[in-house]
Amino acid sequence: MWSLVDRYFLLEIFKVFAAIMATLVLVVASMLLLRTLEQVNVGALQGSAVLRFLGLQLLRDTATLIAPAAFLAVLMALGRMARDSELIAFTAGGMGPSQVFRAALLFALPVALLTAWMSLVVKPHASAEIQLIEARKDDEATRISGLQAGRFYQQADGAVTFYAAVVDAENRFANVFVQDRRSDPPRVLLSEHGYYRESRRDGAQAVVLEEGRRFDGTPGNPAYTMLDFDRLTYFVASADPSQAANFRRAATPTALLIAAGELRDWAEVQHRLAAALGVVTLAVLAVPLTQLSPRRRASGRLFVAFLAYFAFFNGQRLAEEWLVNGITPPWLGMLWYQGVIIAVVFGVLLPGSYWARRVRAFFRGWGLGARG
Repeated sequence: MWSLVDRYFLLEIFKVFAAIMATLVLVVASMLLLRTLEQVNVGALQGSAVLRFLGLQLLRDTATLIAPAAFLAVLMALGRMARDSELIAFTAGGMGPSQVFRAALLFALPVALLTAWMSLVVKPHASAEIQLIEARKDDEATRISGLQAGRFYQQADGAVTFYAAVVDAENRFANVFVQDRRSDPPRVLLSEHGYYRESRRDGAQAVVLEEGRRFDGTPGNPAYTMLDFDRLTYFVASADPSQAANFRRAATPTALLIAAGELRDWAEVQHRLAAALGVVTLAVLAVPLTQLSPRRRASGRLFVAFLAYFAFFNGQRLAEEWLVNGITPPWLGMLWYQGVIIAVVFGVLLPGSYWARRVRAFFRGWGLGARG
């Protein structure tokens, strides 16, 4: 079924693909490990759950790494063969561009099936398990026991700062400091005692302060307000309903999303399918972006490859937002951007392509024959 040339192409592409995937997984794993260890350091995650939490995050994110890895693998493997004049030798032996496309598709199709399985089945399961761990580590008892005395904690991108000088055995605070830059004017709270509280219903986070004082004002401005209180419940952060819904949707099995039939559920299904289809699309795009002749500069095609790569993933986010916001009709879906990018890239490269040269040569020969 596969010729010797097909097997050679597949071997070269798979070797590069394995190296790229190993590199990407190591880079992502190191970044996730640093974030996970940071959560362990502040007491938000138990040390015994680090490896499981890290493995689930890798399973969740691996599907998104395969498409760019496949694109780079085909581009680099064919680029190496072009620099070594192997593609020219294959062309001289009678192999046309269609066979190069065939080899790229033979590589992309099984990789796309693997990506589809990971995106449609493995990723939702891993997301659900991650959310269970997040829910457990965000439990009130865990959060209180994780707070350490004498350390500053920030939320809302640094806009809210919390500090407790003492955390006793009963998980209560003493000498509490809270600064909130979100309010206008900024607000500072000082309290003798307090404790942390989180609503299990909506995820709202609050610090209950007792026997304290509140200051509202801008530093350096004499116009400020000061008041004393016996008990004050200060909401630090509230749950975002839309964000929570997106998290739940990401962990929902694909079959349930299809059965639901809502627009956002349908967009999530297509988002998962986009990863698998993207493997085939990017592999096909990489073939014409390879410079066949080592005597010609490849900087122009590399620039087009760079633009196509970023346009592909930015187009995915844009198409999904347009579908959810009703800018594009539901029947169009969000996968149309891949066909648009293929058409644009092939249109840009068409004047210097193999088939364009054949057509020009045909018409030149026909014109000379007609004059003769």
